[in-house]
Amino acid sequence: MQTRVESAPLSPAATPLSSNTAPAHERTQFAVLGGISFAHMLNDMIQSLIVAIYPILKNDFQLSFAQVGLITLTFQLTASLLQPLVGMVTDRRPMPYSLPVGMGFTLCGLLLLATAPNFPVLLLAAALVGTGSSVFHPESSRVARMASGGRHGLAQSLFQVGGNTGSSLGPLLAAWIIVPHGRGSVAWFSLAALLAIVVLLQVGRWYSRHHAVRRKATAGRFEILALSRNRIVGALAVLGLLIFSKYFYLASLSSYYTFYLIHKFGVSVQSAQVHLFVFLFAVAAGSLIGGPVGDRIGRKWVIWVSILGVAPFTLLLPHVGLMWTGVLTVLIGLVLASAFSAILVYAQELIPGRVGMISGLFFGFAFGMGGIGAAVLGGLADTHGIEYVYRLCAYLPLMGLITVFLPDIEKRVRA
Repeated sequence: MQTRVESAPLSPAATPLSSNTAPAHERTQFAVLGGISFAHMLNDMIQSLIVAIYPILKNDFQLSFAQVGLITLTFQLTASLLQPLVGMVTDRRPMPYSLPVGMGFTLCGLLLLATAPNFPVLLLAAALVGTGSSVFHPESSRVARMASGGRHGLAQSLFQVGGNTGSSLGPLLAAWIIVPHGRGSVAWFSLAALLAIVVLLQVGRWYSRHHAVRRKATAGRFEILALSRNRIVGALAVLGLLIFSKYFYLASLSSYYTFYLIHKFGVSVQSAQVHLFVFLFAVAAGSLIGGPVGDRIGRKWVIWVSILGVAPFTLLLPHVGLMWTGVLTVLIGLVLASAFSAILVYAQELIPGRVGMISGLFFGFAFGMGGIGAAVLGGLADTHGIEYVYRLCAYLPLMGLITVFLPDIEKRVRA
């Protein structure tokens, strides 16, 4: 039997408040959200350079598609395996200054990527960048929730849009800077990492002063229905399958879209990277939608639309020309990207008080699925051709049908 409880992580008796009636210290801290989102942009911009320069790496080191996928797998696995552990530790003992430390790992990986003499060192560089990501994301997500003022979906969307914007900038900057000047020019992006460290030091100071202020998290416009352990585990399993479908499909575009365009339409490397930028920018724009809409109408509705709603576009994509390929990938990016913020906040509300663990688990699982997807799809591209990958992946969004098994944990609070 379900009983009503509040969604406050540490104060279950607290009364739900709307974001407009939260006390002063619960107001949304847009300056903090802006800082953490900006740092997320720089972090993910650096990380996206790995994917953006795949054609250069493939040519310089004579790599197969499977080896290209192995680079992504190395990055994604190091980014995914450590994140839940970091989140569990910081749930018990917050570590405000772990944020700049994580960016330090990313900086080291970036410099190694610029100077790597062989394929194993490339893998080490990818692993260092992934380690930095595993430290950065759980605590950054916690900061976003702390600064949300009860508008958790909006805060996570602002945080996500920074990362997705950075991911979209990577291919564009690679086309403008790295392709003309060579792989060594990657080292110039260390300046972005240093800037991120400075910003994160300021965020860390705010975090250290305010980590106790948000003890009474609000439920925004909803109250949360408590569930049995089995139903929570089942809901997490459904969310995991949805993450699988979303990030396997995104891996096909983020890792192999440039190769697909070059192979099928004969475009140049720079033109393909511009197309990749447009797709990733659409992902960034879409990530801003899911959170605020979920705050108003409920996370489950957003999950329904963003996963299943993209299926008609993915099914059509392998059968159209270059112009419509660009149009459809923009639509796919906009719709599909709106899911993650809603999924993350939904999961955080399933298990109140475990923000770090849930954030680390879902960021880590998303990265892991992206990495495994890149490796698996790279092998399929080697054996069956790059176009086969897109015909096969087109059916993944149909897994959105399992959203029906998610419990309705949010019930609107009536005046």
